[in-house]
Amino acid sequence: MIVPSEYKDEKARQKELDSYSILDTLPEIDYDNLTAIAAEICGTSISLISLIDNQRQWFKSHHGYDSTETPREHAFCAHAINDPKNIFVIQDARLDERFHDNPLVIEDPKIIFYAGVPLVGEKGLPLGTLCVIDHKSKKLSQNQLRSLTALSNQVMNLLDLRKSKKLLEESFSNLEEKNQDLERFAYVAAHDLKSPLIGISGMAQIFSEEYGSKIDEEGKSMLELIKGASNKLRKLIDGLLEYSRCESVLNEKKSKIDLDTLKNEITKLFSYEPGLSIVLRSTITEIYANRTAIDQILINLVANAIKYNDKKITRIEIGVVENDNCYEFYVKDNGPGIEQEDQKKIFGIFEVLTAQDKFGQSGNGIGLATVKKIVERIGGSIKVESELGKGTKFIFTIEN
Repeated sequence: MIVPSEYKDEKARQKELDSYSILDTLPEIDYDNLTAIAAEICGTSISLISLIDNQRQWFKSHHGYDSTETPREHAFCAHAINDPKNIFVIQDARLDERFHDNPLVIEDPKIIFYAGVPLVGEKGLPLGTLCVIDHKSKKLSQNQLRSLTALSNQVMNLLDLRKSKKLLEESFSNLEEKNQDLERFAYVAAHDLKSPLIGISGMAQIFSEEYGSKIDEEGKSMLELIKGASNKLRKLIDGLLEYSRCESVLNEKKSKIDLDTLKNEITKLFSYEPGLSIVLRSTITEIYANRTAIDQILINLVANAIKYNDKKITRIEIGVVENDNCYEFYVKDNGPGIEQEDQKKIFGIFEVLTAQDKFGQSGNGIGLATVKKIVERIGGSIKVESELGKGTKFIFTIEN
């Protein structure tokens, strides 16, 4: 027996094989189907998907053979990978000096015929083979060899798909980790900034009250600028804190929510607003959902409908219906509506479409971004329908 030579760039080949994370994985029907087809087409009793590891050949699929691995020094496939551009064929191993006394020839599986097509990765490095084996000497036709090559390409397609999926999952995991770090940073930074801002705003207010009579109009104007800037920044920080707290909201368990009670509590929350009418339209009386998430979504949408309404009477309609796998909500108002081109960007964080609301306050562009984030994290979606002069309707779904 002649032991197979090590591949000319074995270190790189081994690294390429490891990048697929395929060794010692469980059997998969897609691979088993290919070896079954290969054995049928070539008329052999055995077909293997063999991957050449450092000290062994391991079988991802082993049709007609019970073992899952053999020593590399006995592997026919370890010879085959040294010529990755050609099919390695042994018509009768008993007559070949490289294999005549090989344990795999003398003992089970008693290989006589072997044909292996190298499985070559995207870097041109051989990983192993798709091979067919029989207990008697034979010769494959050109059609059989072409079919075997085509099947080997399908094996590589499966391996490449697995590798791409793994890389995508790793990228997604890294992105999630970075997003979590960014959100934690935003929360800590916003929290640490809030206290000094409250102090600045409070001191400006006290200074204005205690020494207002001793300050000229220019000084008073500067104090108002300080208070206004502090309040604006504090609202921005409150928005960032709310946005960062979304994750903790999503961890809360679902509970039964009476819709009339929900509507009444929201109405009480905005009882300071004169000329406000909130009505509920629903085909059901209660839902089973994350209460805090529903509160945050509806309060944000109702608050926006109030702040940007241009009518004497602000009319808001909240609707709920239950579908097969979700609840569908809408919040509809009689406000000025939103330009078609602006509807595509209103859910982006820090996107502000109007310089001031009806109270003379400027927004921070965080409210609707928070709503979208919560809705999507609980398995739903949100969209907006609006026409200038005819109000706006936000429609969102959540899993039931």
